[in-house]
Amino acid sequence: MKSRFKAILLIVLCLLVQVVSVYPHHHHADVLCTKHGMEASSPARAPQPCTAGCITHFNLTVPENLGYVDPHLVLTKDRESPVHYRMEFTGQTPNINHFTLTVTPTTSGLYFYHFDLYTDFRRIYRTPGGEGVLSWTDGQDWQLTVYEPDFKTPDWLKNGTMYQIFPDRFCEGNPGKEMPFADRIYRADKTGEPYFWPTEQSEGYLNMDYYGGDFAGIQQKLPYLRDLGITCLYLNPIFEAHANHRYNTANYLKADPLLGTNEEFSALCAAAAREGIRIILDGVFSHTGSDSVYFNREGRYGPGGAYRDRSSPYRSWYDFDSGYPCGYRSWWGFETLPEVQEDSPSYVDFICGKGGVIDTWLGLGASGFRLDVADELPDSFIEKIRAAVKAHGEDKLLLGEVWEDATTKEAFGQRRTYLRGHGLDAVMNYPFRNATLDYLHGADVAAVADQLMQICENYPAPALDCAMNFLSTHDTERAITAIAGEPCNGRDRYWQSKRCIPSGQMDSAIRRLLLGYAMIFTLPGVPCIYYGDEIAMQGYRDPFNRAFFDWNSTEQRLRGPMKTLAALRRSCDAFDGGRLELIRAEGDVLHYRRVGKTQTAEIILNRGPHLIAEEAFGKSTEVNPCGFTVLVEDNEPEHIGYFSVY
Repeated sequence: MKSRFKAILLIVLCLLVQVVSVYPHHHHADVLCTKHGMEASSPARAPQPCTAGCITHFNLTVPENLGYVDPHLVLTKDRESPVHYRMEFTGQTPNINHFTLTVTPTTSGLYFYHFDLYTDFRRIYRTPGGEGVLSWTDGQDWQLTVYEPDFKTPDWLKNGTMYQIFPDRFCEGNPGKEMPFADRIYRADKTGEPYFWPTEQSEGYLNMDYYGGDFAGIQQKLPYLRDLGITCLYLNPIFEAHANHRYNTANYLKADPLLGTNEEFSALCAAAAREGIRIILDGVFSHTGSDSVYFNREGRYGPGGAYRDRSSPYRSWYDFDSGYPCGYRSWWGFETLPEVQEDSPSYVDFICGKGGVIDTWLGLGASGFRLDVADELPDSFIEKIRAAVKAHGEDKLLLGEVWEDATTKEAFGQRRTYLRGHGLDAVMNYPFRNATLDYLHGADVAAVADQLMQICENYPAPALDCAMNFLSTHDTERAITAIAGEPCNGRDRYWQSKRCIPSGQMDSAIRRLLLGYAMIFTLPGVPCIYYGDEIAMQGYRDPFNRAFFDWNSTEQRLRGPMKTLAALRRSCDAFDGGRLELIRAEGDVLHYRRVGKTQTAEIILNRGPHLIAEEAFGKSTEVNPCGFTVLVEDNEPEHIGYFSVY
C-alpha cells in the first residue's frame, strides 16, 4: 500500500474553508474541493479570498484507512516563513476522520497553505481542479488571498456588458473632414485595409492613416449599442497624439482634434448616460509621445519641452542619461515613446491632482479609466490614481491591463498588490481569454476548468465581479481569426495582410466564435465585445485587427445571440456576482453553474460535433453540436422557473 502512496495517490479529501467576517456585510466564502469517488454531479466550489480580520475555518476530512495522522495546517504568508498550526480532531463519520482549525489573518496579502499529516512525512497538496493529493515530495499549495475589508467596486458594471471601441475605426459622424495635421493621411476608402508599411517606405506610413472615426460617430451609434445590450464603452486613447492608435500622448488635457473637442466628448458622455451607457477611457501614464507638448523632440510644439529645454517644467518627468542609445529612457526601446518617471512629484500632481488629467476627464463625464501597462506602473502610483478616481465617487472604475493572474503577478522584483483593495478595482482577464481559446482549440477540458477555477480561487470577489472578460482586443488577433484562422506563428505583416478565413469555413467559425462569447458572457466578470466582433470582422495582429467597422455588412448571425446573452445578464442575478461551481469538465463538455441570491443558472458548453444530452436541474437537456444552453431556476423551491435561454 505504501508504494501506491509513493506514486502520489489521490485521496478522498474534502477541504472546507468558511470565512466568518467580523466586519458587517461580508459574505461567507466557501471552499469545497472535488471529492474523489463522489457522484459526478457533485459540484466543485472554488476557495474564496477573504478580508483581513476574518475568522477563517479550515475543515479537513481524511480517510480512516490512512492510519494515525496528526494533521497540521502549514500556512505561509508571501515571502515569510511558514507557520504550523495543529488541527483539532472533531470526530468521525463512517471511515472518515474530521479535523478543524481557526485562523485569523490580520493583514492583507497572499497566503499559501498545504497540510502536513505528521506521520511518514506525508503531506496534502493541491492538484489541478482543486483536489487534494497525498505526496512525500513538495507540491502545489492552495492560495488564500486576503484583501482589505473596505475594498469595494462599482455595482453598476457587474451585471452589464462592455464594448471596446478603437476611436478612429468605429464610425465617422462628420465625414470628409480635413486633417488637423499635415502628416496625417485621410482614408476615404473605409473598407480598405489599414496601412502597414514601415515609415521609411514612400508608399505609406505606419500608424499615420486615419479613417476619421470621431465622437459624433459614436454618439450616432448609441441606439445601436443600447440595442445590443451595452452598458459600458471602453474607448482606446482619445487624447491628442500623432499616431492613429494614440498611445503616444501629445496632450493629456485635450481631445484629439480629429475626434472632436473636449466639449463634444462631454456631450457624448451625457448622451450615453441617457441610454444607460457609461464611458471609461484609456490612461497611458507610463510614457508619453516624443512628439508631445511635454517632450517635443520633433519640435511640433515650438522651442519648449523636456527634450529641447533643460529648464522645461517637464524635464523632471523623464530620465535623460547618455547611457541610453537615444539619450533618454524609452518604453521598450521605442525612441518615440519616452518613459516618464512616475515618482516625479510634478508628474504625479499633473495626473492625479486638482485640475489634472483624471480630474479633468472624470469632470467631463467619464466613469473611469483603464490603465495601460499597469504592471509597469509602481503600486504607489496606482494607489494615487485610485484616490483621484474615487474622489469623483466610489462608483468610478479603475481597470488595469495585466496579462497574467493579477494576484500573483511579479514585476520589477516585487509582488504586485493590484487587487488588495488600495489599487485597481479589477483587471483585463487574459487568463479567461486563454482558457476560452484553449477550450475552442480542443485542449483538455479539465485543464481548461482548472484555469478558470484558479482565477476564481485567487481573485477577491469585488475584483472578480468587475474583471473584463474578452476574446479580442486591439493588442490581439481578432477572436474569429484566433479561433478559425491559419495560425500566424510569428509571420510578418505581409503574410498577415488580406489573409482571411475561407468562405466555406465561415459557418463553423461563427458557431465557434459564438460558443466562445457564450463562455465569457456566463463566467464571473463582465464580458466585453471588441467592436466588429458582432459582425465577425477578421484580422491578425495590429493594424489588421483595427480595420474600420463595416456598417454595410450583411453578417448578422451573432448580434441576436449576443443581445440575448446581454439581456440574460441583466435579468438573472446569478450573473451579478454569483458563485461559480464546476459540475463537469470531460470530453467536449464544460458544464458549470452560477449561484446567485435568488436564481441559479446552469451553463452547458458542447464543442463537439454531436448532439448531447446533459442533466441540469435534475432534468435531461439537449445541447447542439458546437453549441450551448443556459438554464435558469429560482432558488426557492416554490418558485421554480426552469427555462432555456439558448
